Amino acid sequence: MATSADISLLPQLLTVSAEKFPKNTAVRFQEESLNYQDLDRFSNQVANQLLACGVRHGDRVGIYLNKSIPSIISIFGILKAGAVYVPLDANAPISRIAYIIENCQINCLLTSSTKASQLPDISAQAPSLKHAIITDNSPVDIESTALNLYTWDAVIENTPATLPINNSRETDLAYILYTSGSTGVPKGVMISHLNALTFINWCFETFSVTSQDCLSSHAPLHFDLSIHDIYVAIKAGATIALVPETLSMFPPRLAAWIASMGITVWYSVPSILSMLVLHGRLEKYDFSSLRTILFAGEVFPVKYLRALMDAIPGAEYYNLYGPTETNVITYFKTLPLSPDRTSPVPIGKACENMDVFALTEAGSLVCKPGEEGELIGRGPGVARGYWGDAEKTAENFIQHPLQTNSPEIVYRTGDIVTIDEDGNYIYIGRKDQMIKSRGYRIEIGDIETAIYSHPAVQESAVVAIPDDLLGNRLKVFVVLKENAIPLDAAALRMHCAEHLPKYMIPETVEFLPGLPKTSTGKIDKPALQKLSGEAK
Repeated sequence: MATSADISLLPQLLTVSAEKFPKNTAVRFQEESLNYQDLDRFSNQVANQLLACGVRHGDRVGIYLNKSIPSIISIFGILKAGAVYVPLDANAPISRIAYIIENCQINCLLTSSTKASQLPDISAQAPSLKHAIITDNSPVDIESTALNLYTWDAVIENTPATLPINNSRETDLAYILYTSGSTGVPKGVMISHLNALTFINWCFETFSVTSQDCLSSHAPLHFDLSIHDIYVAIKAGATIALVPETLSMFPPRLAAWIASMGITVWYSVPSILSMLVLHGRLEKYDFSSLRTILFAGEVFPVKYLRALMDAIPGAEYYNLYGPTETNVITYFKTLPLSPDRTSPVPIGKACENMDVFALTEAGSLVCKPGEEGELIGRGPGVARGYWGDAEKTAENFIQHPLQTNSPEIVYRTGDIVTIDEDGNYIYIGRKDQMIKSRGYRIEIGDIETAIYSHPAVQESAVVAIPDDLLGNRLKVFVVLKENAIPLDAAALRMHCAEHLPKYMIPETVEFLPGLPKTSTGKIDKPALQKLSGEAK
């Protein structure tokens, strides 16, 4: 039996906590809950079922579920089988789901009865998929599929509950998170057990999480913020409180849920917290249990952060920073903000066991306020690269430019920063076209590729319009082909929905007779950005 001192694999976090806190509530979702003992047992059974399906060490297994108790069971079942879990956006178009399944060569999928009707279409586009475990007991009505289907009852009743032998090592992959790609297709960030544990152990110590805590889990499983919520809670023997997806649409209900659940540690993108400030009626609720509020993924508008700190003064506030490729690499504890402050809070300094530095375009270190450069992350939290894309990996995961005597891979974030007088890094913006909206990192090229695929579109360009709540709103300018079929904004957005996740669909569409060009013939995006400003 592993102890907390020698844990080197993510599933060992659960094994140890189930031994120490068997009756503690591990996961809570709506009216349901599961204790550590049962989470451990059920995930063992899922692991053994996966092995019976032919899943072997290092194989990729998909999770095509809305956040639920079975989704947490599935994660640990996959890891205990020595496999790599790939969380899929449950609301993404089938074409995107199928692409990821085929790209990763996923043989087995865990899904729900509500998603099962999509399996024939998915498997037709992703022939690598052979097995599906339905993680509930509702009837499944599928007209025709070549997949082998396994019901939840059959897994729980007929599969051994013993912990299978796991020959994984800390440098083996634990999960792959697919993010937006500049080439028009998603890219899979490969995270090892060591990468994840570096982050998890830091969070556990820094935020003093104990078995008495209740951590919210707001982010979907395919979003890297979920790593903190799940694994830090499991390491501590604490409770993961899964936020129902519908609550984010209704800030007053979300505020009431946070108070009634006794959430002690909250983690989300700032736009959610901003909506709580504006529409959550925070003064009506008792947030005395809420001791730590973490936010990441986008810039938090100071006016909303200040209002939140005024509304919930008993909590500590931390700005966390880091792309999916590094987990969190810097952090900043936010102290009370002056009434006249308008600039965002810094992203701070490096987390323990990680390091960051910034290089100017000339290749020198950023050492003083006013100097700007690209932030680079190093340490055991840096991912293994991109699945199946050696070229993109080599472009962003590079040899340490200031250390040529020994091999060391560091990650170029593409984020431009400077520093303040105290040595805290301050985020300035993206080096490329990648932007943040609703906390998601988005490549503009990914959206433009989808729009260009419409037969009526001749030209298109997407611009990001700064927005205090969302980070950025997306607007697309479109030029239609002569004599093209009629196309309006609603139809174009519907086309986007067939190719892109919901958060990447432009909010605004404007049709133009032509797009402005630079002297080199390129689309003049600064001119479009200015046009967007004037349009507002």
